[in-house]
Amino acid sequence: MQQAHKPDPGYRYVGKSVPRADAFEKVTGQACYPGDLSRPGMLHMKVLFAGRPHARIIHINLQNALALPGVISILTGKDVPVNNYGLAFNDQPVLCDQSVRFEGDQVALVLAETEAIAAQARDLIQVDYEDLPALTDPRVAMQPGSICLHRDRPDNILDHIRIRRGDIAKGIACADVIVESSYYLPMQEHAFLQPEAGLAYLDGDVVVIESSGQWAHHDRRQIARSLGIEEDRVRVIYRAIGGAFGGREDISIQLVLALAALKTGRPVKLVWTRPESIRGHGKRHQMYISSRWGATKDGKLVAADMVVVADAGAYAYTSSMVLGHAALTCTGVYHIPNVRVDAYTVYTNNVPGAAFRGFGSPQGVFAAEMQMNKLAQALDLDPITIRELNLLGPGDLLSTQTPLADSVHLDSMLAQCAQQQGWQKTSRGWRKPACKSAAGSTLKTGVGIALGMKNIGFSFGFPEESTATILLYGGGEIDRVELFFAGAECGQGVETVVRQMAAEALNVAIEKIRLVGADTGQSPEAGSASASRLTMLGGNAIRGAAQLALTSWTNEDRPAKGTFTYHAPVTTTFDPQSGYSKPHVVFSPVAQAVEVSVDCETGEVRLPRVVSVVDSGQPINPNLLSGQIEGGVIQALGYTLMENFITEQGYIMTPDLTTYLIPTVLDVPEVNEVSHCEHLEAIGPWGARGIGETAVIAIAPAVAAGIHDATGVWFDRLPFTPQEVFSRMHGK
Repeated sequence: MQQAHKPDPGYRYVGKSVPRADAFEKVTGQACYPGDLSRPGMLHMKVLFAGRPHARIIHINLQNALALPGVISILTGKDVPVNNYGLAFNDQPVLCDQSVRFEGDQVALVLAETEAIAAQARDLIQVDYEDLPALTDPRVAMQPGSICLHRDRPDNILDHIRIRRGDIAKGIACADVIVESSYYLPMQEHAFLQPEAGLAYLDGDVVVIESSGQWAHHDRRQIARSLGIEEDRVRVIYRAIGGAFGGREDISIQLVLALAALKTGRPVKLVWTRPESIRGHGKRHQMYISSRWGATKDGKLVAADMVVVADAGAYAYTSSMVLGHAALTCTGVYHIPNVRVDAYTVYTNNVPGAAFRGFGSPQGVFAAEMQMNKLAQALDLDPITIRELNLLGPGDLLSTQTPLADSVHLDSMLAQCAQQQGWQKTSRGWRKPACKSAAGSTLKTGVGIALGMKNIGFSFGFPEESTATILLYGGGEIDRVELFFAGAECGQGVETVVRQMAAEALNVAIEKIRLVGADTGQSPEAGSASASRLTMLGGNAIRGAAQLALTSWTNEDRPAKGTFTYHAPVTTTFDPQSGYSKPHVVFSPVAQAVEVSVDCETGEVRLPRVVSVVDSGQPINPNLLSGQIEGGVIQALGYTLMENFITEQGYIMTPDLTTYLIPTVLDVPEVNEVSHCEHLEAIGPWGARGIGETAVIAIAPAVAAGIHDATGVWFDRLPFTPQEVFSRMHGK
């Protein structure tokens, strides 16, 4: 790993690589994860999954299961007070009692004295199903005459986004070169190390759920609604979280744990196995993107015509919001005077499409950057040159007719990334680094580059805010600080960063700060650990709370208290006809370049070197920033090269980490270089903005460009497995 950053010496903690607050507990095994929890008198739960993609439930026979010694209770849909829920739409049953729409639908809960008994009883439950046709291709599901999966969406189309700019017909007509392509972006499993686990119990008339998640307060809202009780009777506490990447944004086990504790009056524990986890939580959305782009002979873009079809799967989850990001990013970071985008997200009987790091941007950026590289080839232009000719600059209009922020400088990032990967700028333009392939060798090498932007904060009109509370204790000076901030620590380092920001704002030693984190019974709502938002939104909330607490301290209040809610600038949703919107609070840009090595005999692709140039404004913790980028690169390489999530007719064929391969240490690039191109963010705390998702969005098209540079073959479908690469190279 290499990094380039010069911290501001004027700050005490901001810009300093303070060690992670949770490092010691995690490396010594002292950290308490949900799977470590237990309480006296605890019951164990097992979930009966549907095990089929689409069927009507005729009858559920519990008799044999209930007769097994040690079984205390079995819950079904009739036991749920309000039997639907969802992060955005309440379209998913807590426990299915009429029909099932994907293999991971939950049908019954077995509660027993031991986990083994619960598992045995689950297998004794008899469910009579009437199997129904399964819709597994969203392009087919949206066609007239397809069976309807949700009554309120007879055409199965959950959302349709239109973006219109200029006149697409005139734009295409004046193009000297037109590139048409169809791209396929597959599902991706989150593969977090800690499977879903948790414990629920009663504390008086309050049901307490200790688990993992990304938005404790919204978990509480969904749980209370489905249980038919007031929110103050639900308390959600997050224990140590072994990764998330968006996969814990939607509820998985929290609601059924709360239901079981409330029904039995006893503590209840549930730990999913890896196959249960893969079956039970959503995946990155698979998308089909058709692209037709036109440019003049001098390389200026004139038109982009796009159709995006995203697979929502069985339930909505965050599909409408993911679609919005794909619709915006599929035209890239370029000025295009004539744009037509039609983006659809469609219900199917597949695993639901869920939030996943990048949130629709990796799919959209892949299509846009592939089109740019293909146009560069068609026009005999260097890929850097064609990008420089068309890049958006501060104040330039996006496809939605709103200006790019002054803090985004794509030109300098692109130039820096290109030079670090070996491009040279001459008086005649950019010159790509020479291929290093040895004569007679089966290894062919190439380079590729891509860039894009990721939103920071919630988008498309969702109210964006974050709250923090600070208490100051002491006499003449501050002896102790309590910071109440419910942002989920998913491994990204937020609990370290918020301590740094609080210490900076209060001008106290960081050792004096005690953080009370994601616990709805103590901390105010910070919002979700998603959209790369906690540093910027939470930092502003903490800064505001610190100012109020210091004012109270000056007035000699003891303890001095400050509570502050930061409200971000307002965004708007897409106009239904034109697509006009103010989509995002802030953008975080990235440029990424790769060196690729392709073995022509095996089809294996290796990456000796990856360069990522990012801009998070003022870094709060440079080492954590670099760690996020390095990890994001490796996760993106998994998506690009090996992670092949296979389904057949709605059935998952890769149910574990033996059949679904993820990168190991042997797959890490020899050089994973992170550099910073710092432009302060006007509304960010100390000029900072988030970085957690940025690194995943441009790797795949950069790798595709590198493979093409090495082999002369374009690859339009992920992943680029050895079998796929070998077959395409040899025309099979």
